[in-house]
Formats: sequence, structure tokens, C-alpha cells
Amino acid sequence: MNYEFFLAKRIIGSKAYKSSVSAPIIKIGIAAITIGMVVMMVAIATGIGLQQKIRDKVVAFNGHVTISNYDSNNSQESLFPISKKQDFYPEFKSVEGVKHIQAVASRFGVIRTETDFEAAYLKGVGADYDWAYFKDFLVEGKLPDYTKDRNEDVLISQYLANRLGFKVNDTFQMVFPKEDAEKLPNIITYKITGIYNSGFQELDAQYLLGDIRHIQRINQWNDDQIGNFEVFIDDYDQLPTKGIEIYRSTPSTLNTQTITEKYASVFEWINIFDKNIYGIIGIMILVAGINMITALLVLILERTQMIGILKALGSNNWSIRKLFLYNASYLIILGLFWGNLIGLSLLFAQKYFKLFPLDPSVYYVTEAPVYIGVGYIVALNIGTMLLCLLMLLVPSYIITKISPVKAIRFE
Repeated sequence: MNYEFFLAKRIIGSKAYKSSVSAPIIKIGIAAITIGMVVMMVAIATGIGLQQKIRDKVVAFNGHVTISNYDSNNSQESLFPISKKQDFYPEFKSVEGVKHIQAVASRFGVIRTETDFEAAYLKGVGADYDWAYFKDFLVEGKLPDYTKDRNEDVLISQYLANRLGFKVNDTFQMVFPKEDAEKLPNIITYKITGIYNSGFQELDAQYLLGDIRHIQRINQWNDDQIGNFEVFIDDYDQLPTKGIEIYRSTPSTLNTQTITEKYASVFEWINIFDKNIYGIIGIMILVAGINMITALLVLILERTQMIGILKALGSNNWSIRKLFLYNASYLIILGLFWGNLIGLSLLFAQKYFKLFPLDPSVYYVTEAPVYIGVGYIVALNIGTMLLCLLMLLVPSYIITKISPVKAIRFE
């Protein structure tokens, strides 16, 4: 029988233990583990959640990789056409892991009403467009259908709709100026079939989605000419590798750009979340460890006579140390249990009830997103347990310095 474990259970279960001098300190140690666990879970869940949400929103508007012409155009407008007759279109078979490729074009214009106006880009899409992301963004109406004849249906952002007072089924005029200012602009009357809200205000303020055939007509392009291609891949983590493969698989006349290159400042910002998460985890484990060290030292001090008796009966130092480490393990597990219970409750509450909103102009999301994964939760529990126990090995060494004779006389 493991007598160290048996004695630890007896100590934990005794009423004297629960009403002893060390009881308040033990409760503080458990509370430190609990609070630390909650903070670490929330930091990881919201950090990863924000990264994924922001990344997915940028991907929704641009794809993982953009294939376009080499030019000095820094705007979002498509100036020079690309032929759709490419080896990689409509299926990018030369690169494994490419999920979808679609042809799009953008044109700058001004939305005009009787009392107001707003500048925006009409993003022209066609029958090959993947609406998967915008299905999640849709808040009113329905998605437009461009698989049949050319039509004037558009999908507009909630941001633009609120600024201009638009509702579903409203119509408006969009003015597309020409390069020659002396020539009359193109004016198209559009009908709003749906309103979306991605929460990424910077992009919502710029884009409305319409039929690509309008842009082809305005730019006097052929039916097989488009502005650029958007490529979607299966695994975002493979983006650097797949970006290079896609570049090598396209003609030398075309350029490729990944979203991390196109929106470098955004992705540099969200990568800082990783450093913040590591910092929070380090601090929380350190605080929890220090509190557990304090609790262990108090337990040793309180049980000095017992340590002396056990040594007198023949127990070695490591056996007695194991006894107290078992005791400390129970306290850590208790703290982890409450930490997981409270932490997961908060995360699920945020996920389903959106308790904590965020400013989309700053964070690119309307509420704090959370990512709940079994992997990081298990790793966090095991890591916290092991690190705290490793930290407790040092203070438990004090047991080796206790003399049996002096300990038995200790009061």
C-alpha cells in the first residue's frame, strides 16, 4: 500500500485540517489556481478567437491569395483586365490544397441619394463566386444570384445602409466616373437584395457586391476579361508554402499576393496576441505557484511534529516529501476543477449570449469571439499541474532539514 497517499487522504479528510491555522492560506492557494486558470483560459480562447475571426473576415473579401496584373495601382480598383482563359481556372489542379478559385473585378463609384452620397467600391462577382462567408454575414434579405441574366441586385453592408438610410428592396443610383472628366459618367440603378455585416468596419465601409458583368460593360471588357482571381486554400497554416506554389504555377505576366502580405499591418497586430497570451500564462502560473509554495510551507510548519514522528518511525525524507506533494496535488486539482468550471461557463456564455461587445472600428469584430478547443484546455491543465508541482519540489526540500528530536518537541 502507498502509505504516503493514504496519510495524505487522512489529512485532507480530517476536520481538524479544515479548521486549522493553515485553512485560510490553503483557500487562498486554491483561489489563486482557480483565478489563474480562468484568466489563462479566457486569454487563450479570446486571443485565438480574435485571430481566427479577423483572419476569416479578411479572407472573405480577398481570398487567401490574390492573382492580379503587375501594375503600380495601389487602390482596390481593377484597371487592367486579365483573361479568364488560364490553365489554373476554373480549377487550380497544379497545386494541391486549393479549395476554390473565383474571378472578380472592382470599380470605384459614388452611391448617390436625394440627400446624401457615399464613395465605395462595387465588387463584381459572377456565377463562380463562393458565398459561404457572406451567408454567415447576412443580417437581412437574401444573397443575390448572378448565375442567370445580368441583373442590378446588390449586397450592401449594414454600415453603408445605416449611413445612407437604406433598407432591403430599396433602389439607389451609383455613379462611375470615367478617366476623361469631360465625358459623362456611367450611372446604374441598383436594387438592394441583402444587407451584410462582417464586423470588419474597414472593409464593410468600402465594398458592396454586384454583378461583374456591369463592370465588364463599363470598362468595355470582353466577357472573358476580369480584374483578378481570388484563391482559397484548405489549410490557412499552409499559406506561406501554398502562396509560393501558386506563384510558381501562374504565368510570369501575373503577380500573386497572400492576405498576410496585402494586409501586413492587420496580421502583424493579431500576431501580437500570441505574445500577450504567453505573457499572461507565465504570470498566472507564477502567481499560482507562489501561492501554492506559501500554502505548502504553512502545511509543513503546521505538521512539524508529525514529520518528526514519521522520521523517528523510519520514514525517509522523500516519503515525507511525497506525502506533502500529494496533499498539494489535491489542492491544485481542486483549484483546476473550479477554474475549468468557471472558465468554461464564461466562455460558453460569451459564445452563445454575446455578453461582451467590442468596438468594430478598433478590434474588427462586434463582440469578443471565443475559441473553445479540447486540445489547449487539456494542455493548460496538465501544464499548470506539472509546473506547480515542479515549483513545489524546492520548498519541500525543507523537510530534509527537520530534526526528528526537535520536531517532536516542537509546539
